[in-house]
Amino acid sequence: MSRPFHAPVEVPILESERLKLRGHGLDDFIHSAAMWADPEVTRYIGGKPLTEEESWARLLRYVGHWSLLGFGYWVVEEKTTGNFIGEVGFADYKRDLPALKGLPEIGWVFSSQASGKGYATEAVRAVVAWGDARFPSARTACIINPDNLASIRVAEKCGYRQSQLTTYKARPTIMFVRDPHPPHPHPQL
Repeated sequence: MSRPFHAPVEVPILESERLKLRGHGLDDFIHSAAMWADPEVTRYIGGKPLTEEESWARLLRYVGHWSLLGFGYWVVEEKTTGNFIGEVGFADYKRDLPALKGLPEIGWVFSSQASGKGYATEAVRAVVAWGDARFPSARTACIINPDNLASIRVAEKCGYRQSQLTTYKARPTIMFVRDPHPPHPHPQL
């Protein structure tokens, strides 16, 4: 076939002080696959590096979320360099965790080179603000390995609170939830 079944979905571009968040394209695959192949990156996310095939399925899943659900993951780039440094967004993975059912699940992953620079908190805050507008009455959630102290700090800085300890795929997991912030009323002039 020479044309897609659906027109491409326009992923909104988000910007923060140092970062630009945009939709994935084919050119991002090499950077995403390299990041997911790094054992340091996957240490707390599944515990093993992804193969190229698994990274490709992940990229297609990101694009599919936008196409079918109207939300998904963004590529995170440094504004000054344009370098790919990570991925962040909302998803519905249909996980076998009843407490997640029906909740948009936020997640983030950053390259080893981006670690320790505050990029994750900055990007997650931008996505959470988008989510507050997109899901105005919906609670959102995330799951984090209890040993991943850096991600726990990011979640807490972005308004997520520990909800429950659970197990996912035979690994201890903490579920965090965040209630949406109501829109700020505009002052009367």
